[in-house]
Amino acid sequence: MSSLTKGNLIIALQKLSEFMANPSNEFNDVMESASHHNAWFTFEEVKKAMISLSKMLNNDDLGKWFEEIQLNKKPKKVGLILAGNIPLVGFHDVLCVLATGNIALIKMSSADDKLLPALLKQLIAFEPALANRIEYVERLKDFDAIIATGSNNSSRYFDYYFSKVPNIIRKNRNSVAVLNGNETKEELENLGHDIFDYFGLGCRNVSKIYVPANYDLKNFFEPVEKYQPIINHFKYNNNYDYNKSIYLVNGVKHFDNGFLLVKEDENFVSPLAVLFYEEYTSIKNVEERLNTQDEQIQCVVSKSPLNINKEKIGFGASQNPKLWDYADNLNTIEFLNKL
Repeated sequence: MSSLTKGNLIIALQKLSEFMANPSNEFNDVMESASHHNAWFTFEEVKKAMISLSKMLNNDDLGKWFEEIQLNKKPKKVGLILAGNIPLVGFHDVLCVLATGNIALIKMSSADDKLLPALLKQLIAFEPALANRIEYVERLKDFDAIIATGSNNSSRYFDYYFSKVPNIIRKNRNSVAVLNGNETKEELENLGHDIFDYFGLGCRNVSKIYVPANYDLKNFFEPVEKYQPIINHFKYNNNYDYNKSIYLVNGVKHFDNGFLLVKEDENFVSPLAVLFYEEYTSIKNVEERLNTQDEQIQCVVSKSPLNINKEKIGFGASQNPKLWDYADNLNTIEFLNKL
């Protein structure tokens, strides 16, 4: 098996970062093809994912990240069951496996099976030693470890089926924002990215906001008006119309700005095109709720000082994670280093 070095990997990833910021015409064709295969993967949203990943692979962060990485001299086969809810959502898991010198056995999601192979083909062009460390499989077998992402239902199956090998099993999660009422128009405008990027389909998308008691939701609606064109996407519009009709028929109190329904609700998981909100009188109660429901939450977006287990993220940054912002707060590199 061809030898890998950290230096060569970093150089290849730097080149990939440049490529993702300015993809070739051939890759633009792949992005266009992905949009026909999966209507949620519009060219604009795929481009957004590419730019986010390009920023993730910046020189400084790559150098810092690779300091904690040990290249496995005896590569292990790591099975990866990837999600397909947003474009290239499985890239980071694949990257972690390759960066630690292991072999990625990749079971693609049928919803996102075009972009990643094309991107990894480009990475192999930059570092040919990776060619025999990437395998695409329909069925996982002969693996040493598993990283699987799925729903709460599929996770039970994964837990049972993969219990005999080291594993990371991920379940459904959602993200929340905590407002203090003093946010600027620009901050709330940026919060719109956390809510609407990728149509709100990602686990890092904000599906619920906490607001101070008697908060005027007009303060929120006006800054996010710029995201109104999202309603022109037929699948998003279908979800908006469906949920609106359910609320109207059942007499459920809600607010409606023409492209987003906002409903008071204690739950974290809101339907597509719906944002839940909950008022609070004590920030300590919010902190306690977030800490006790920690396993349901991926990110917390806020500018307020919060005593919570999760790292707090600034407005507009939830869908721009760093290399070390591991899903479910489980350090994937630490897991792989121990194999």
